[in-house]
Amino acid sequence: MNSQDPLLAAVAGGVRLIELGQPFFTGMPCSPNHPGFRMTLIRRHGDMERPDGGSAANEIIVTGGHVGTHIDALSHVSHDGELHGGIRAADAQRGGAFTSHGAENLPGLLRRGVLLDVAAVHGVATLPPGYGVTAEDLDLAAARAGTEPGAGDVALIRTGWSRNFADATCYLGRETGVPGATPSAARWLAGRGVAATGADTTAYEQIPAGAGHAVLPVHRILLVESGIFILEHLALEALAEAGLHEFVFVLAPLRITGGTGSPVRPLAAVAA
Repeated sequence: MNSQDPLLAAVAGGVRLIELGQPFFTGMPCSPNHPGFRMTLIRRHGDMERPDGGSAANEIIVTGGHVGTHIDALSHVSHDGELHGGIRAADAQRGGAFTSHGAENLPGLLRRGVLLDVAAVHGVATLPPGYGVTAEDLDLAAARAGTEPGAGDVALIRTGWSRNFADATCYLGRETGVPGATPSAARWLAGRGVAATGADTTAYEQIPAGAGHAVLPVHRILLVESGIFILEHLALEALAEAGLHEFVFVLAPLRITGGTGSPVRPLAAVAA
């Protein structure tokens, strides 16, 4: 290889990719605030056959922008009528698409990723339903990892909850609650200047038993106050099982003009 680019040299040395997202399928768990994912074939092989014997199949997909593994754009949440940077939400959303902070502005991410394994800190496979992840939990998880996220990094919080993804009732936790970040954890991350953060739950929030998605204070702190992107429905078990706490995080959102979020397929890249 003649190139002197260190990134190309690193790739040439061999890279292993670890999936950090869930598969998309009809009937998968979905937040009650969003329309679910649906996919079906609208043309099947044999419906139309070409003169040379060839045939093609294709599908139609209907989904909300915040279904399955996805990233929130800064237009997703407002507070007191304002988006991040003091932009009036009512003005920005006129015409059925956002003219500010739309999903087409979501950046591609090739950043240092840090896994904050809170479930492992507590010695459990899965945090209890409704558990609130605090700043102290993140301190302990960073100490366990031997590193903490810094400016421009992507911080991923593992609760172990993705182990319940196959059981939609358990995973969504309408009656039992779902573990997640508290405002103190959000301020811990904002104080370190991370570019994005994500978790292995349906909402990047502590959801107490029976409370549902009534209030979203962590979304307000991260998206509105701090301009930090949020990833939800991550799959972090393979990363944890590999004992990886620091890695290259790779993400390419769809450029949905005027949208509030994008389905994504995040990856962790490590030396092979």
